[in-house]
Amino acid sequence: MQTLLGIDIGTGSTKGVLTDAAGTLLAAHTLTHTMSLPRPGWAEFDAETVWWREIREIGGALVAQMPPQATLAGVCVSGMGPCLVLCGDDLTPLRPAILYGIDTRAVEEIDLLTGEFGDAAILESGGSRLTSQAIGPKLEWVRRNEPEVFGAATRWFGANSYIAAKLTGEYILDHHTASQCDPLYATAEFTWNHDWARRICGHLPMPTLVWPDEVIGAVTPEASAQTGIPAGTPVLAGTVDAYAEAFSVGVRRPGDLMLMYGSTMFMVQVLADYATDPSLWTTAAVERGTYALAAGTATAGSLVTWLQGVLGDASLDDLTAEALAVPPGGEGLLMLPYLAGERTPLFDPYARGVFAGLSLRHGRGHLLRATYEGIAFGVREILERFAQASPAARVVAVGGGLHSPLWAQAVSDIAGCTQLVPHQTIGASYGDALLAGIGVGLLPRDTDWTTIDRIIEPDGARSAMYDDLYRTWRELYPATRAQVHRLSAPRG
Repeated sequence: MQTLLGIDIGTGSTKGVLTDAAGTLLAAHTLTHTMSLPRPGWAEFDAETVWWREIREIGGALVAQMPPQATLAGVCVSGMGPCLVLCGDDLTPLRPAILYGIDTRAVEEIDLLTGEFGDAAILESGGSRLTSQAIGPKLEWVRRNEPEVFGAATRWFGANSYIAAKLTGEYILDHHTASQCDPLYATAEFTWNHDWARRICGHLPMPTLVWPDEVIGAVTPEASAQTGIPAGTPVLAGTVDAYAEAFSVGVRRPGDLMLMYGSTMFMVQVLADYATDPSLWTTAAVERGTYALAAGTATAGSLVTWLQGVLGDASLDDLTAEALAVPPGGEGLLMLPYLAGERTPLFDPYARGVFAGLSLRHGRGHLLRATYEGIAFGVREILERFAQASPAARVVAVGGGLHSPLWAQAVSDIAGCTQLVPHQTIGASYGDALLAGIGVGLLPRDTDWTTIDRIIEPDGARSAMYDDLYRTWRELYPATRAQVHRLSAPRG
């Protein structure tokens, strides 16, 4: 039997799966972790003591569960992203990894580089404006604020490419992750924007560009001794977790859109041709020579975790039962879900959360319902931008948030969209296993392990009621923006 190993480093956990060539789940292992928030606007992980330690533990645990006589055909690792890991030649991180768009420290650098290269030119070349999601401003931030770290660095990585380097010694970056490293990459041409990359990266060499399903090397004896993964096992490049998850559920044809319910909401839609929208991200997709349109919120499931803590670590089951007893619309309670700023379509690191309409009548269930509905209103706003840029043909929903009886239904009711829910929603690690099977030639390129298990349809009566609330919700952000910015502005 040939087996495949897929591991994904997510914001809240690292998950690994072992499958056979038919996609049958043979074993799974998960480790939870918590990101570091050392200062307002900062979000970090220690790539060595958290990510690499978890890869070692999960790799060893899953390989130990391989059936007798089975062989491991390939391993692929994805990760949250885009992230920035700076290392020396020995692959020891020189500072904690700076995370994707939820880390908003590089506001000044975004303005600086936008002024230097031009907003329109950056959008045309890279497919996205410079925002907190982009890696270029984060590199510039390190250069300006931690020059000793920048000067000592000899390589830079994303989450998946750092692990690939630890497993193989190879210095690579997949095309999709590179396309989120604005303004370093020319997305339409699938290559580095060499002039801008040289300006920002300075002495740092650029990684070799590869596609997510390319074999980039083999597990070294040293890495095998640490992880338990057999030496010589082919290693695939991997990519950013949301895109591996989209791949796992068959979002591969133009018009396919993945809606991911996780710590944040993330949307990926495959494009027929290169197209840009200033409020969204255009990227390279997973399969060779393809493009995608993407969007992401700064919070989602993390808001539910936050609310549980604020309410004294209340049971989610109890809160959900109370929220189900509250009528849709929360009896006049609305929420702006911007507790960590907002990514698309606002690109506002200083946005903050707002509950509007609070009264003595409102209780815990109202707060949870308003939170789910606030997330769903944000999804509708994004999907409307998708529809203007390139209408979706079908929406496939994935992620742990689908276990909630409220969340996904609220999205369908508020956004008016039908959602297809696959039978297997393991996530990005499952997509990694599929990428590994395709990349090593074990599976044909068009292999799809997806079967649809259920369909979530919008309720017409609730949708009509939500249309009116949506207009009010859309007015809240511009009406409170100036006041919230004064409250959230950095203070000395």
